[in-house]
Amino acid sequence: MSEEHTGYDASHIQVLEGWEAVRKRPGMYIGSTSERGLRHMVFEVADRAVNEVLAGRAASVAVTLTPDGGVRVADDGPGIPIDETGPAGGPGLEALLTHMQAGAVAEGRHDVTAGFCGLGPAVVNALSRRMTAEVRREGVRWVQEYARGVAATPLTKVGTATGSGTTIAFWPDADIFGATEFSFDGLEERFRELAFLNQGLKISLTDLRRPDEPSSVRHRFPGGTRDFVDFLDVHAAASAPMDTVAFECEDPRMGGVMEVAFRWCSCPDERVQSFANSRPTVGGTHAVGFRDGMVAAITAYAREQGVLTPMDPDFGADRIGEGLTAVVSVKLDRPKFEGSTRSVLGNSEVRDCVGQAVQDQLGRWLKEDRERAAAVIDQIVQGARRD
Repeated sequence: MSEEHTGYDASHIQVLEGWEAVRKRPGMYIGSTSERGLRHMVFEVADRAVNEVLAGRAASVAVTLTPDGGVRVADDGPGIPIDETGPAGGPGLEALLTHMQAGAVAEGRHDVTAGFCGLGPAVVNALSRRMTAEVRREGVRWVQEYARGVAATPLTKVGTATGSGTTIAFWPDADIFGATEFSFDGLEERFRELAFLNQGLKISLTDLRRPDEPSSVRHRFPGGTRDFVDFLDVHAAASAPMDTVAFECEDPRMGGVMEVAFRWCSCPDERVQSFANSRPTVGGTHAVGFRDGMVAAITAYAREQGVLTPMDPDFGADRIGEGLTAVVSVKLDRPKFEGSTRSVLGNSEVRDCVGQAVQDQLGRWLKEDRERAAAVIDQIVQGARRD
């Protein structure tokens, strides 16, 4: 069919350049323009500050929801460099906040990506009617303002600074978002997860939007995944036949480290959460490996104790999971995620590594604490008989 009949020619092709593309299709960068997208805006700004703490350059991160609808993210690190950077030119701070992927977090095990895609604060700048940055570095205080992705003022020295650090604040653009109300609970849940999964992280969230009812939470969990399992079981209202088993193990075969914690309780529900590089996952090779190891250890012990005869089939993964609370976290140098949502880990070698480690750790516990092991096995057997 000819162009004459279709009415379609080059004039119908729309070319979007720079921040125009981000503002035209924000969902491609932050997931949506709903409250979920607003949360990701906060996470994209918080990523850099969190990684400063994990790298040992800062001690804490403070996130504040301000009365005028903005969000302020502050850290006490050395301060973002303000000198010129490479071929892009301009100050380091300005490059970070106005160039796509400038300073974006890496994919390695030592970096956290709290947000949707880890593109950094420049995307947030493009979707905000206003953004301000304050850098306290080497005794000098610098400030700069931005609007909808571009610098509105030059980087300005405004005096001396006590201490060091970076504070970035932004106000979402009402032209992009139908509503700009941030969910305190949604933000806290993710920051709490990060604190559980990264033992050195100290992070706070403060809500000043209601001056008569300010609220604030501070998270730091030295026990890591062990504390995470205890938290997940707080509302279970059930007794536990065993203490939490927790271990951390590095395996060069998968190029990373695993942190696993688990226990059974009398509550029939299963509460198993998995993470890859601190990113929540709905499944993947680490989760499959965890279940492989649990099934292998429980089945081997049950046969050794005569609970299962040679004619009985192995326990199934669903039966092992009844009453189980667990957190499975892996941090890999080169994670491979499946699908656009990056919620399923695909590294094939991780399955065997996690499976073997879990089998060894659980098998050791079963033999060392036989009284509690018997209670766990009995709970699983009774559940199987009910089926």
